[in-house]
Amino acid sequence: MRLSGRKVAIGAVLGGFCLGFLDFMWIKFMPYPFADLGNSMAVWALAAFFFGWWVRDGWARAAVGAATMLVVGVPSYDLAAALIQHDDWAVMWSVVTIVWMALGVAAGIVFGIGGVWAHDSGWRRLAGIALPGAVLFAESIMLARRIANPSYGTDSLWPALIDAALGLLVVMLVARRVRERAAALALAAALGVVGWVAFGIAGIG
Repeated sequence: MRLSGRKVAIGAVLGGFCLGFLDFMWIKFMPYPFADLGNSMAVWALAAFFFGWWVRDGWARAAVGAATMLVVGVPSYDLAAALIQHDDWAVMWSVVTIVWMALGVAAGIVFGIGGVWAHDSGWRRLAGIALPGAVLFAESIMLARRIANPSYGTDSLWPALIDAALGLLVVMLVARRVRERAAALALAAALGVVGWVAFGIAGIG
């Protein structure tokens, strides 16, 4: 059943508020290494993917809704930090927050569309299924490479393994058949390497 524009809009705003607020609480109260998932760019991209998956039909609505959700999530995170651990309220309108919101727009568009494509057929379905695994694999590679860096030590080992496991899990859950899972995993691995290179170009990692 096609969701109404109103439901998509409400879902985007409420989803974004919950995403940011709960993400901060996750980081603050969960133990290592699971707390590190709250700092994961890939997990936020995964949230955008599942928003598009929920919308199911209409890539434009999914893209706008997922982007809105991530944009709302950033100041919601800052709000939680201000209320729970008394961080500076000014962070909510700082340059860093604006940059993260801009990144949220880009990620929301790409992964929101990916969530819709995962319901499609042919190459769109394969690409849609592979996208969330790819971003998790890319982040996993980035974290794994930090292990040799004295600034990080072995603290990145478990987060890297968790990202890789989540990437595998999401592809296995979304794909329906063995051959489709194998093809999507292969594509996700290839795109993951591309994503890792893109992270490096962007100065992330």
